[in-house]
Amino acid sequence: MQNKNSTTPITGYQKFVIFILAITQFTVILDFMVMSPLGDILMKSLGLTPSQFGIAVSAYAFSAGISGLLTAGFADKFDRKKLLLFFYIGFILGTFLCGIVNTYILLVAARIITGLFGGVIGSISMAIVADLFTLQQRGRVVGFLQMGFGASQVLGIPVGLYLADKWHWHTPFWLIGAMAAIIATLIFLRLQPITQHLKVKQERNAFMHLWHTLRERDYRIGFTATALLSIGGFMMMPFGTAFAVNNLKVTHEQLPLIYMVAGVSTLVFMPFIGRLSDKTSKLKIFSIACLWVIAVALTYTQLGPTPLWMVIGFNILMMVGITGRMVPSTALVSGVPNMKDRGAFMSINASLQQIAGGIAAAFAGLIVVQQTQYTPLEHYDTIGYIVSAITLISIWLMYRVNKMVSRRAKQQPALDQNFADVPVQEI
Repeated sequence: MQNKNSTTPITGYQKFVIFILAITQFTVILDFMVMSPLGDILMKSLGLTPSQFGIAVSAYAFSAGISGLLTAGFADKFDRKKLLLFFYIGFILGTFLCGIVNTYILLVAARIITGLFGGVIGSISMAIVADLFTLQQRGRVVGFLQMGFGASQVLGIPVGLYLADKWHWHTPFWLIGAMAAIIATLIFLRLQPITQHLKVKQERNAFMHLWHTLRERDYRIGFTATALLSIGGFMMMPFGTAFAVNNLKVTHEQLPLIYMVAGVSTLVFMPFIGRLSDKTSKLKIFSIACLWVIAVALTYTQLGPTPLWMVIGFNILMMVGITGRMVPSTALVSGVPNMKDRGAFMSINASLQQIAGGIAAAFAGLIVVQQTQYTPLEHYDTIGYIVSAITLISIWLMYRVNKMVSRRAKQQPALDQNFADVPVQEI
């Protein structure tokens, strides 16, 4: 889809909103992402099998998915600032709980609590983005928001790994919780109420609102496309460090460097891909990135003992591909819902994404086998084949999303303007 207006200016207050949402996303993503690099440490410290670790990872995803469905019907009935604060505070409490548990069962319970609150934050953020930014701005906005993904690898994950090695695997969760508490204070003090959506006539019954959102055919296409993308990431990611340590023969001391360099690559490419997707076809960028990911995944999952520089190179290539998929697909899907359904759509979308990811992580735990805690992982290459097949299907689904958004934009051009025409106070 070619965007004619690719230079829509972003106001000072909008820049503040981007900053606060990006740093919020950073802490939420870091809390989830840190489980993967801590995977080998956790498996050895708590004596977990790959299957048990897969459940520990998927527990967050399943609870986040359930939470998203339960809140979807109410998501458009409250000030989005208040909704964001409520769930973010719950996320902070869950993160601190992860920092005190000492058994597998309690770890799973803490991850469930964290997921119940943290899993909804991304959908609330995207509803805010859809309210305050036009479709022509969203590629750039999403590019900056998703920089939290790269920043978590540049700063958070290496620091988390260092702290876990030096003290205990609990320490990264305490750091994340303390950082999030500061951000919550900033949201409370500086973010303006976001209530324009409350002026639109809505269904009184929250469950009927949820049901009607689920029944909308166009919405279901967007849901399915996002869920499939999530499956690929969740299948490979949980066992990334275990594969690197046990198969590629990377040391624990080298892991922070790998994640840091890969994270820097996403920080460099996120804004570039965001601008590119606003100026050219989002679908084209997405499709090229998908083929890129397939090529890297099929090669990487076949590797045995590998030099450090080559492992770093593959991780950079993988992150560039993931970035290239994430930015245009998120921007495209944000154009699917009508204004009155945005909160519900984003909640359901995030919910199904998390549930699909949880199933994928648990399923991957059944495929991957490790005979002892120090032997190579087996069947990780099978994960690469499955991810590649799913990625091909996602290209077709995103083509349908692109076609639908283009059609609706031609029929109702005003939909693209959303609330960006509403004056916003400068900060």
